Amino acid sequence: MNKIFFLLFFLMTPLIAPAQSTYYELRTYYCHDGKLGDLLNRFRNHTTKLFEKHGMENIGYWVPAEGNEQVLYYILGFPDKAAREASWKSFLSDPEWQEVARNSELNGKIVARITSRFMTLNTSLTPAINRESADVPRLFEMRTYDCYPGKYADLIKRFKDHAMTLFEKHGMTNIMYFDTDDGSLLYFRTHPDAETAARSLAAFRSDPQWINVRDESEKDGKIVKNMEGIFLRPVDFSRMR
Repeated sequence: MNKIFFLLFFLMTPLIAPAQSTYYELRTYYCHDGKLGDLLNRFRNHTTKLFEKHGMENIGYWVPAEGNEQVLYYILGFPDKAAREASWKSFLSDPEWQEVARNSELNGKIVARITSRFMTLNTSLTPAINRESADVPRLFEMRTYDCYPGKYADLIKRFKDHAMTLFEKHGMTNIMYFDTDDGSLLYFRTHPDAETAARSLAAFRSDPQWINVRDESEKDGKIVKNMEGIFLRPVDFSRMR
């Protein structure tokens, strides 16, 4: 009787969905020479699953699309900053993770340096992240814009009113836009491949509509102080591809 009551209670009780991510961390791992493969194996076989165990959302994982850099970029999602701190604390103290880390480094350390960047989704540019994977892996482009003082709102307006539409016009797909904790705009867009990317970027930069938008938006002074960009390739275990 007790078993039947428990089963009915379970079936009638609504499942509690995991909290939606609103706080994001971009982590960059710089590996010792020749160790990127070991790092990817560790993530593929263990780390991503342990992240989920401790309440972290795996958003995407990438490596540089060009050159031989031993670097992994990835983004994790959390309900908020406090949840991020709690998740990392429990992950690092997990005996399973400690054993995985120890066994993976029997032949030497894997990671030389780690950097983190904390972000929130700019919902005026990206209402929500599309977490569905594409049928065919895409070439990702990650770009970061640092603005002159007082110009960040102008940059967001230019993207919202013009640039994002022009990107799509020239075959580039807007993926996700973030406000970083240090005051920059960091965003991802995708291309089918490197050759198409080069053509799209050239067409965009020479588009009279874009030139007019840029000049009009900068009539009271330049907006962007510094811009950095890198092309990235999603790894096989990345949810976002």
